[in-house]
Formats: sequence, structure tokens, C-alpha cells
Amino acid sequence: MKKIKYALLTVLLLPTALWLMADNLWPEPFTYFSFRAVFVQYSGVIAIAVMSIAMLLALRPKIVEPFFHGLDKMYRLHKWLGISALVFAVSHWWFAKGTKWMVGWGWLVKPERGPRGAQPELGFWEGLFRSQRGLAETIGEWAFYVAALLIVLALIKRFPYRLFAKTHNLLAITYLLFVFHAVILMRFEYWSQPIGWLMAVLLLGGTVSAVLVLMGRVGAKRKIRGHITELEYHSDMRVMEVTVKMDKGWPGHNAGQFAFAMSDKKEGPHPYTIASAWNPDTRLIRFVIKELGDHTARLKQRLSVSMPVTMEGPYGEFNFNDDQQRQIWIGAGIGITPFIARMKRLADKPDGKVIDFFHPTMQINDVLKQKLSADVAASKVNLHLTIDEKDGLLDAERIRATVPDWRIASIWFCGPPAWGEAIRKDFIKHGFRPEQFHQELFKLR
Repeated sequence: MKKIKYALLTVLLLPTALWLMADNLWPEPFTYFSFRAVFVQYSGVIAIAVMSIAMLLALRPKIVEPFFHGLDKMYRLHKWLGISALVFAVSHWWFAKGTKWMVGWGWLVKPERGPRGAQPELGFWEGLFRSQRGLAETIGEWAFYVAALLIVLALIKRFPYRLFAKTHNLLAITYLLFVFHAVILMRFEYWSQPIGWLMAVLLLGGTVSAVLVLMGRVGAKRKIRGHITELEYHSDMRVMEVTVKMDKGWPGHNAGQFAFAMSDKKEGPHPYTIASAWNPDTRLIRFVIKELGDHTARLKQRLSVSMPVTMEGPYGEFNFNDDQQRQIWIGAGIGITPFIARMKRLADKPDGKVIDFFHPTMQINDVLKQKLSADVAASKVNLHLTIDEKDGLLDAERIRATVPDWRIASIWFCGPPAWGEAIRKDFIKHGFRPEQFHQELFKLR
């Protein structure tokens, strides 16, 4: 999480520092209107800079993922960049548009302009930009209304994922409109200074990214076809097990990684954690999918054996790699999936680590319990299975009591984010080192 915070601060502070080299937020004389003139420039520069970085991350760049320890962390940064962009865009819009309203309402008195002297001769580009100011303002205003609505919808968890995925791509269009708005309305003298050079790079990169998003090229080089070979539905658990045989070209995956699977173009791709170890001879990938929404609830009717599936990935750095010889796993509910994959890998290639695996769940049927027991036996992991109604809720204190040498262990958590954060804070409060706690942030919106 620290890298996400540092990256967000860098994205905000670097353009701020470069902008302050070109301008300042304390003009002389200091009045509302003189401050408005510079703040509209500053807020606009920061808003489009943040949007540009968010647009670059939307491509799911493979080279950046390891730095953030997984696409899930990278998408958390993408989310906070979107929120930051909204905040700066709203303030930019209010000072630009709201000031005109306040003058009309009589709340502000617009200063009178002095006599206009001879105007300096403008160069070709500056003259061209100035001639387009009215159009750029109108385009920016309406693009703002659309983008603000789309960002708010993305933050509403009840908004269906399939609609979110489609509407979120429309932000690429609004971004391209914002690029025109920014290029025309940013002070012309900025372009010859470091802030202008940075903006040129960001706007160019963001534009290319937006075009690729609109062309459906996100993750294109990581998409491989496959087909479903086996389906098993557990009605009492509302869980679907899906096995897919991948075509040649799938690069393989590590335990703990996930992939975007698409069986219906109208529905689009959905992310699922892979619950199997990779074997290039069989090329099988298995998912264990819990009914948690409209899409997953419909899978039992929509999926069928032999159905083609497009897989994009693998993604994620929740890979159990560390220097600790002692590990504590916590897989809550359907958060068990990366641990299933890891146990299957350990059954083939033991790593000698001592592992205690805590799996709290509301219920588990006999079939899944037998499969879990087989994986535990083969991997030599110490399982602590707790059923909420029978055993009570698992907490950090019970984990420490069960594993006395927890201080020398690393913790790998997958489950409800809020509960994971509570567990993390509790362990840190008792002296646990933060860098030894690994949590998958699987909510990608």
C-alpha cells in the first residue's frame, strides 16, 4: 500500500513543482479574480496530468505490474487517480464556470478592464490556439459533465460490473476531448518550460492509450483462447467449478495469479483467481467461482462443456515468494482460491516452509471438504478450518494463539478487504512488521 501512496503523491507533486516553476498561486496584486486566473490553470494541469497517468494504467502495462506487486494494487492506484482527477476537475470547473454564475447573481463584481494598448503580434500556433478557445471551453465543459457521471458510476458498487466495464471505456472518449481542451487553453508560454514538456509527454501517452482502449486492444498480446472441459456446480454452496483447457500459447501462471475470462462478448471479461497449478502437458486452468452478483449467478445457465473461452493474463504478484520459512495463510470464504493453487504446486514441488492455513467460512459441503483435505494432505499444510456458526469468527488473537511463533512468519491474506485490513492493523499493533503482511486487493473497481 505504501507504493500506491507514494506513487499517488508523486503524480500530484511532480507536476505541481514544475508548474510552480512557471507560475504561482499568489499573484500580485492578490484578488479573487487574479487567483482564479492562476488556479484555473493549475487545477486544469493537475487534472489532465492525473487523467493521463490513469489512462496509461488502463492498458494494464505488464512492465509496471511488478513494481506495485500486482495488477490489483495497480488498479487501486488507478481508482485513486480517478478520484483525484474528479476532485481537481470539479474545482477547475467551479472556478471557471461558477465565477461567471456568481457575477451574474451579483455575488462578485467583475473588475473593469483598462484601456487596451497595442497587442503584440502572435505567432502562428499561439494565434491558432487562441482562435479555438471558445470551442475548447465548450467541449471541456460538456466532457466534464459526462466524465464526472462516469467516474461516480464506477465508484458505486451496486452498479453492475458488465455495465461498468462498458461505460468506463467511454472515459477514453472524454479524455481525448480533455486533451483538446488542455492543449488549447493551457497558457502558451508553459509549452517552452518543463511543465509543458511533461504535459506534452503525458498527453501523447494518454492519447495513444485512449485510442488503444477504444480499439479494444487492452491486454491484446496476453489473450489466448481455450474451451471448457468440465463444469461442477455446488448448489448448497452456490459455487461453480470451471475447468478450461488452454490453446497453445498460454505462458503458464504462478499460484495466486488471476486471469480475465470472457465467454460472452456482450458480457465482457471478468477477473477470476486461478485455483490450479500450471502443467504445460495438460494446459488446464481451474476456477472456483462464488455467486456474488448477477453475472456469477447466471454462469450455471450460460456455461457449457466445449464452450470457447478467451483468457487474458496471467496477472498478479500474490505469489507466496518470500524469505520466511514460516508462513500463515488466511483464505476467507472464496478467498481460498489462490491457496488451492499454491497447495497443488507444493504437492509437486515442496519448498520446505512450515505453513498454517486458516480457512474461515460460513459453510462447506462434503465434496469440497474432501477436495480441500486431499490438497492439504498432499501439500503437508497445517489446516485450521473454522465454520462461523460452530466455531465463531476468526480473529487475529486466535491466530496468534494457534501459531506462537507468528513473529517470524509472513502472512498471506485473501478475503474481504476490510477484514484483512483489521487483521493487518491488529498484528502490526502487536509488533508484526508491515512488509511481512501480503494482501490481495482483488476488487478491481
